Amino acid sequence: MHPTEVLFQGKRQPLLLPACDHYAGSEKLMRKSMTLQQELGPLFDITFDCEDGAAAGKEEEHAQLVAQLLLDEANRFGRIGARVHDAASAHFERDVEIIVGAAAHKLAYLVLPKPDGVQDVEKAIATINKHALKAGRSNLPVHVLIETHGALRDVFAIAALPQVECLSFGIMDFVSAHYGAIPGNAMRTPGQFAHPLVVRAKLDIAAACHAHGKVPSHNVTTEIKDSAVVATDAQRAAAEFGYTRMWSIHPNQIKPVIKAFTPRASEVNEAANILHEAERAAWGPIAQNGRLHDRASYRYYWTVLQRARLAGLPLPESVAALMNATPEHPATETH
Repeated sequence: MHPTEVLFQGKRQPLLLPACDHYAGSEKLMRKSMTLQQELGPLFDITFDCEDGAAAGKEEEHAQLVAQLLLDEANRFGRIGARVHDAASAHFERDVEIIVGAAAHKLAYLVLPKPDGVQDVEKAIATINKHALKAGRSNLPVHVLIETHGALRDVFAIAALPQVECLSFGIMDFVSAHYGAIPGNAMRTPGQFAHPLVVRAKLDIAAACHAHGKVPSHNVTTEIKDSAVVATDAQRAAAEFGYTRMWSIHPNQIKPVIKAFTPRASEVNEAANILHEAERAAWGPIAQNGRLHDRASYRYYWTVLQRARLAGLPLPESVAALMNATPEHPATETH
């Protein structure tokens, strides 16, 4: 049996996405981000922004530009999505019609901003599916921004929707929605990791995602000159809040975010050793370095290796074939 069949026993595996979600709004920045993705490979996603990126009065032209760039040969990896206007906006459905209608097969996902609750998300997904099916695409992945009181209230129900694969925290809109009850310094470090209402929101989003096997994406760092700040934010988001992905708004933020969410070499080697021995034991319990391991810990170490591979790290030979095998074509044992 393939390891996933043993470790997850028919349950859906947790989704994994590239650790960095880089936002770009203007044509110049969108093209620049595509060039960088070609250089680094699909180690990060790009989200073309129709909400804040579009100039007032030129929303339709901007959506057409997004569709054009999605179809460009520079979109080599299929890891570019788009943030459309919120569902209450007059531009929402037109964004979807233009982008999905023209480039559904090249679109990695659509991002929905500012829903007031799960019903808003369901209605928006119905609209997306209407246009996606016309374009020959079903089950287009949807990412949802949690930035209103209603969305936070319904966060577990939103995470449970099958088509939703990622929830992002919109910290600035969330703080602003409290009309001064949360101070402005809670939008940045260290306040964003200390204010109780912001901490609660972050934890609820992460918990909802992990409960339903989805990806929690941490909010942006507004500091764009000091890469140490974004690195620290990313490290805290991963280590203290359980996030596995984070926004970037400047090219200089991409590499620090990826590094912060990538397992260390020592973790990768430990995971490889444990899973290699587990395979030899037919996935029964093993003892290594005086510690007992079984399928509960194997699931953890399997995910460590998946995250390492997603970040472009070379995997140890002992598990490379195992990780590259599919359930239909398990790795051939060499021991």
